[in-house]
Amino acid sequence: MKTEIKKITLSGLFLALCMVLPFLTGQIPQIGSALAPMHIPVLLCGFVCGWPYGLAVGFIAPLLRFLLFGMPPIFPVGLAMAFELAAYGVISGILYKLLPKKTPYLYVSLIVAMLIGRVVWGILRFALVGFASTEFSFGMFLGGAFITAIPGIVCHILLIPVIVIAMQKAKLIVNG
Repeated sequence: MKTEIKKITLSGLFLALCMVLPFLTGQIPQIGSALAPMHIPVLLCGFVCGWPYGLAVGFIAPLLRFLLFGMPPIFPVGLAMAFELAAYGVISGILYKLLPKKTPYLYVSLIVAMLIGRVVWGILRFALVGFASTEFSFGMFLGGAFITAIPGIVCHILLIPVIVIAMQKAKLIVNG
């Protein structure tokens, strides 16, 4: 029971961070979208609280942020982002629980979660093309998921393992 309360509390904190972190980069939209600040708390939630909480926070965060602040635009960006972030939370949580708690496996979990999340985003964006009068080509997928996202990918690879390792040492990880 105590562990569940801790998971709920921490996942609430991660959801709050999803609301606040984009304000740090939101003044310059190109930087904000490149650094992907909402991805950080979702990935951390998966690692720290487990996949169900990572799924919930990931899916809710972009939708709630749209309702509260009008960003990201709900269709098609916010909707595709909700599924992408949900995938991040699920995959990071499952892989962290299944793999050994050693640093190399932390990186494997993170990178696989980021890759799968980006593929989910691409699939949703492509599927939503029929509902929005927009185009979404394979080149646009590569550009949006990887090329323009390089600063965020680097930031996440540098930052998230350090935070997870610090939380492991502080015994704050409740996924396991």
